[in-house]
Amino acid sequence: MVILSRHKTRPNAGRNVRLADQIQKDLATIVQRELDVAQVGLVTLTGVDLSADYAHAKVYFTVLGADPELAHQVLNEKAGWLHSQLFKLLHIHTVPSLRFIHDEQLAKGIELSQLIDAANRPQAGAAVIPELEDPDDETA
Repeated sequence: MVILSRHKTRPNAGRNVRLADQIQKDLATIVQRELDVAQVGLVTLTGVDLSADYAHAKVYFTVLGADPELAHQVLNEKAGWLHSQLFKLLHIHTVPSLRFIHDEQLAKGIELSQLIDAANRPQAGAAVIPELEDPDDETA
């Protein structure tokens, strides 16, 4: 099983990773419950990067059913309000300021997968190249 993570490995990163995961979980709940899907679309939070001092967080998201630029604008406009809601849920001294970034990794991955599929697909009308015999093969 492969687990993709945005968390950078550094000494004593365990608390940072746990806190980033908790922020992602709590923010996802708040966004799902409080933001209008008709306005921002279906927003999925894909990752959170925390600064070492926990003062800043980059929140990566994807959106379905709306313009990513509009969702980006709305999320960053509501970042202060989301910060205050997060402060009520987390019991830590410093709740990071939030900056939302549209995550294009999924779209790039799908595009790359389609390119690979197209390259592997046999071309219509292409001549079939017969396999050459291996001169070192003694079974022939």
